[in-house]
Amino acid sequence: MTLWIARKPLVLASKSPSRRRVLENAGISVDIHPADIDERAVEAAAGPSGPGEAAQLLARAKALAVSAALPGRLVLGADQTLALGQKRFSKPAGRAGAQAQLQELSGHAHELHSAFALARDGAILFEHCSVARLTMRSLSAAAIEHYLDAAGEAVSLSVGAYQIEGVGIQLFERIEGDYFTILGMPLLPLLDWLRRNGFIAA
Repeated sequence: MTLWIARKPLVLASKSPSRRRVLENAGISVDIHPADIDERAVEAAAGPSGPGEAAQLLARAKALAVSAALPGRLVLGADQTLALGQKRFSKPAGRAGAQAQLQELSGHAHELHSAFALARDGAILFEHCSVARLTMRSLSAAAIEHYLDAAGEAVSLSVGAYQIEGVGIQLFERIEGDYFTILGMPLLPLLDWLRRNGFIAA
């Protein structure tokens, strides 16, 4: 069932199955057009930035890139960064990378900064960034290996090597923040804007 009332679906500039699922479950019609940008080059051109600023910068760049290719369409770009203190993490490279990230995050609290930007015809219409704080329990080497076996290839799909909607929830002792922020799509401010602007039924 959809609550989307605009003539054409929202364009999601991401191949993230989690973001697509969040939007569709909320009754939003979605077309998928992943942005083809060099994220590291975008960050380098902008200069040093904090994790929230970096997430917003990349969400904006993705939305604008796809918007330029699809005139007239409403495009949603999104990005998420993980920060442990001053250190930022990227998606792990395979099992070994996931193991290294989990060893570093074990026993500590880290922050997820999730940002989105809405664009049309090369202009940003609305953007937002939310933060969640997650405390990982202290993990033994054996616990990490058991988790990696259970999670399988999915550990390479997300920064931090986990998805809390799956077996990744086993890694945590405390979570502070919005569930959808953790999934990489701060949904409530997005829905509010879409309702106020006539894209979904009020």
